[in-house]
Amino acid sequence: MRLATYRHPGSDLDRVGVVVGDMLHALAGRTRLIDLLGDDGERLATAGSAAIRDPHEVVEIDAVRLLPPVPVPPTLRDFYAFEQHVRTARQRRGLEMDPDWYRLPVFYFSNPRALVGDGEPVAVPPGCAELDFELEVAAIVGRGGGDLDPDEAEARIAGYCVMNDWSARDLQRREMKLSMGPVKGKDFATSLGPILVTPDEIGDRRSGCGYDLAMTARVNGTEYSRALWSDVYWSFGEMLAYASRGTELAAGDVVGSGTCGTGCILELSLVHGGDAYPWLRPGDTVELEVEGLGRLRNPVIEGRPLRPLREGLDP
Repeated sequence: MRLATYRHPGSDLDRVGVVVGDMLHALAGRTRLIDLLGDDGERLATAGSAAIRDPHEVVEIDAVRLLPPVPVPPTLRDFYAFEQHVRTARQRRGLEMDPDWYRLPVFYFSNPRALVGDGEPVAVPPGCAELDFELEVAAIVGRGGGDLDPDEAEARIAGYCVMNDWSARDLQRREMKLSMGPVKGKDFATSLGPILVTPDEIGDRRSGCGYDLAMTARVNGTEYSRALWSDVYWSFGEMLAYASRGTELAAGDVVGSGTCGTGCILELSLVHGGDAYPWLRPGDTVELEVEGLGRLRNPVIEGRPLRPLREGLDP
């Protein structure tokens, strides 16, 4: 099943619909997608089937605004699971792969209140001159739990989306020297969507730790990135199992895969040079696509000016 959270132009009411071709068959009432999670998937399947049989309304996808499937999730984690991306970035800095990368599927927490949907503009964050995209897949947790094993964790995935982990590389570089993670280099925007695709829709493409599905990125119509989801080193089951160690996952939690190989300007510019792959600027449009999951498109716009923390302090 394919589901979307959407809003009519001029309205502040969010609705959930099942994607049928180019149309959305809306669920009744004010049901949120997160309200249909929390069990083994039966609530979601039952509500979706009812909407197909007897929809509250039927609208064209192109006539509405698509929001992130879960607009404000309980948590947002982003992993680091594609070896090519990690290896290339480390090699260009003269570093070998850390053996612990093959033992620990590490992640960081980002900002669940900064999700943006398909078509929504993304503003350059204050003080940033090196804006980048990151091509990723995200899983949305359907049923929570703690101390899960990988098989248990994977069985609790409600579905998958395309994800863009927007990154302010200059801010990130300064912050991470202080050993506290990306912080303001990441928490200004994360694109998620355009729809939620349940695992059964892509089950026949399972391959290795992922799926044999192409991942591509385009900037202003020019292809920048191409990879396969199946290139991933850590499966989502393993990532979620690690995330659940000693704590609890919740229904609606969003988990990103991390950047696929070639999936960001940072990696591409390290290999091919900054002239070939310049940082993003206002007026650029980034399109990320994962076969079977859809295309996520966001224009870049001018952001707000930086406000110093103290008078005379160099930002």
